[in-house]
Amino acid sequence: MSAPSFSLVGLGPIINRWKYFVAGAVALAAIVSVVVALLLPNVYRSTAIFIPTNPQTADPDRLLEENAQMRGQLELSSRAEDLDRAITIGESLPVAESIIKKFKLYEHYKAGPPGDDNADNFVVSEFSSNLSLVHNEHDAIELSFADHDKKLAADVANAVVGVIDSVNQQLTFENRRTVLDLYRRRYEYLSTSFERSRRELVGARRRYGIFGLEMQGRYMAKELVETEAALRRAEAGGGDVAGLRRALRGLTKADGGNLINLENYVRGTDSLTMFVARVADLQNRLVAARSAYESAGLSLKGRISSLYQVQKAYPATRKFKPVRSLIVLGSVLAMFALSVLFIALLELYRYHRGTAAPTA
Repeated sequence: MSAPSFSLVGLGPIINRWKYFVAGAVALAAIVSVVVALLLPNVYRSTAIFIPTNPQTADPDRLLEENAQMRGQLELSSRAEDLDRAITIGESLPVAESIIKKFKLYEHYKAGPPGDDNADNFVVSEFSSNLSLVHNEHDAIELSFADHDKKLAADVANAVVGVIDSVNQQLTFENRRTVLDLYRRRYEYLSTSFERSRRELVGARRRYGIFGLEMQGRYMAKELVETEAALRRAEAGGGDVAGLRRALRGLTKADGGNLINLENYVRGTDSLTMFVARVADLQNRLVAARSAYESAGLSLKGRISSLYQVQKAYPATRKFKPVRSLIVLGSVLAMFALSVLFIALLELYRYHRGTAAPTA
């Protein structure tokens, strides 16, 4: 006797013979799955959407007025490394521990007291399984969190975004403090140099008797021309020649008794020109350095966000899971398939047992 061949068509008679068994198994699976599906709590998922920026764009140097037009204050477009960095931060263990502690998830998940290895592992695993960070097709990050409590799900999602932003800022915070310290040192150095150069300029003015290069030069030229002309007239027609010669000497010689004289003026012109130019240059640089230092200090204290939050997470109005109809349908189909497989194997076993008996 040849062994029977089984096919999908050949299963029809077998199922018909065992129809009460198959129907009972399917009905039992349907009843159990309906009860289980109804007992499952609703899970809600809240989603926040944000775009990470390059942290370097928040450095103090990028925020100065003279650089803002050329380089921009913050770049809206995000790079691949910015997206990867934000996702890595969000999935890191320190972020998970911070959120777990803040929202008391040990109690929420009924995991037991903190410090127990099993409880710690369970809470972290549960939190990570409920958290999702996805880089979408619009170069933004969708951060979702699922929980039975819809408000908690939204609060946790927003809190995770805040922690990512904080950690992302910390990556450049020390660098920004270093930059601020450099601005401070530069300002202090220029302030000291300006004050020293200003004192040197005042001392040089007193030493050479020069208090205004242009005006004093005009004054001396006028006085010299008039005094010398008067001296020539006195020599030609009589007059106080000796007095005019003393006046002319006082205007031309440093030992002539005049504080303002041509000899000191010529000697000090180059020095005064250099001092005036240096003081003016230091003054301009000092004003710019102070402005840069104040801008850097404000940017550091302001803690500018490194994220553009497109959408905050709000409590969901519809459940995320379970899909009860799929649970019931899947259970019924799975039970039907298992029942058919069981009766097919049972029929095959009976056939081989029946064919083996006459031979013996």
